Amino acid sequence: MWREGVSLAQLESLYRDRYDHFARVAAAVVGDGEAGRDAVQHAFATAVRKRRSFRGTGPLEAWLWRIVVDEARRLTRERGPKAVEPPPPDPAANGRVPDELGVRAWIATLPPRQRATLFLRYYADLDYRSIAEALGVEVGTVSATLSAAHTTLRKALKEVEP
Repeated sequence: MWREGVSLAQLESLYRDRYDHFARVAAAVVGDGEAGRDAVQHAFATAVRKRRSFRGTGPLEAWLWRIVVDEARRLTRERGPKAVEPPPPDPAANGRVPDELGVRAWIATLPPRQRATLFLRYYADLDYRSIAEALGVEVGTVSATLSAAHTTLRKALKEVEP
């Protein structure tokens, strides 16, 4: 079904409801919390400008994820290589997120696409098709990328097992 555009109210609703999710994933892609928030702001400004181009062939949120991830990648290229900072903790956990094994640090060392794919799957709770749309890749690439990330993380965990 083809629809012409998306309303400002729909974009505002998604912005209000999912801002923290968008910002955490963007921070994971960029490697910096402040830059991640900047990426979300720029992405939503872009979405408002391009809202008439949304055809409704997929979920609106997947379309927005694509714009957010693209903007985070653009900021990453613009900033150049930098040490990656893990995303900020979830405020629902009162600033305390158990990470006894250093999993966040391992995730932060993954290549950008693996990191983004992990966050889109497990934090944003997107299905493979929506992740593929957001990243501009095929569904099979999402599966392979997640598999590679899991393998890397499993190896890291085995290294610290007693």
